[in-house]
Amino acid sequence: MRILSIQSSVAYGHVGNSAAVFPLQRLGHEVWPVFTVHFSNHTGYGAWRGPLLDPADVRDVITGIEERGVLATCDAVLSGYQGSPAVASVIVDAVQRVKAANPAATYTCDPVMGNAKSGCFVNPEIPPIIREQVVPVADILTPNQFELGFLTGRDALSEPAPLDAILDAADAARAMGPSTVLVTSVEQAGAPDDVIEMIAVTGEGAWSVRTPRLPMKANGSGDITAALFTAHLHDSGSPALALARTTASVFDVLQATLDSGERELRLIAAQEAIAHPDERFEVTRLR
Repeated sequence: MRILSIQSSVAYGHVGNSAAVFPLQRLGHEVWPVFTVHFSNHTGYGAWRGPLLDPADVRDVITGIEERGVLATCDAVLSGYQGSPAVASVIVDAVQRVKAANPAATYTCDPVMGNAKSGCFVNPEIPPIIREQVVPVADILTPNQFELGFLTGRDALSEPAPLDAILDAADAARAMGPSTVLVTSVEQAGAPDDVIEMIAVTGEGAWSVRTPRLPMKANGSGDITAALFTAHLHDSGSPALALARTTASVFDVLQATLDSGERELRLIAAQEAIAHPDERFEVTRLR
C-alpha cells in the first residue's frame, strides 16, 4: 500500500507525519510524507520554532511527486494538521489528482482542530474550511468527539454524551460525504470514569471498543490512530477488525509512553505491538 500523507512535521517528538510515518512503515506500507509545517516540537509545549510552509510550496511538493508518474499507484491520501487555512485547497486538489489517476484510492481526513479539554488550538479560520471544503471529499473521517460536535453543529458533544447522540452525529458527518467515520476519545454519559472509547460507523453498522483510560495526555495519539485505522481498513476491509487492531496498537504505544515517564510517544519501544497488533479488546456491535 502507498500512502500520500499531508500533515505536520516536528523535529522533536511525534505528532503529524512524525507520528504517522513510522507506524505505517512498520506495517510494511510505503509513505510519501508532505509537510504542512516543520516545527521544532508540537505546539502543546506552548513554545516552538520553525515555519508554517507556504501552501504553494506544499502544492509544489505534491506536483513533484505527480511528475514522477506514481499517483496511479497511490492507494490512500491522509491529511492532518494543516497549519494554514489555504492548505485546505491544496489537500482537496491532491485528493482529486490522486483519484483521477487511481479511482480506487481513498482519502482519510483527520480534522485536527482541538479537543474537549484544550478547546480549539488551530487558526480559527481553519475549522470552518475543513467542514465546508475538506470533509465533503473524504472517504474516511477520524474526528475526536469534540471535533465531531463542531463539524455537525452539536455543541453538547464537548461533554460526555448519550450513545444515541454520538451515533446521530456520526451519521450526520457521513451525510456530509465520508462513508466511514471513526470517532476517537469518546466519552459516553454514564460510562465508568476509568474507560475511554472509540466508535466506528459505516453504512453497514457501528462498532465500539473500550479500553482503560490511562492517566496521561498524549499529543500525537490521534495522528497515529488515523494512520493505523486507514491501513488496517484497507488491508482487512472490516471496520470492526480495523478498530480492534488500531485500538490494541495505540493502547500499547500509550502504555509504553506512560511507563517511560516521558512526554512524547514511545514509538520505537512499542514497534512490535504496532507491527503485530492483537485483537484483545472486545469490539461490540452497536447496530
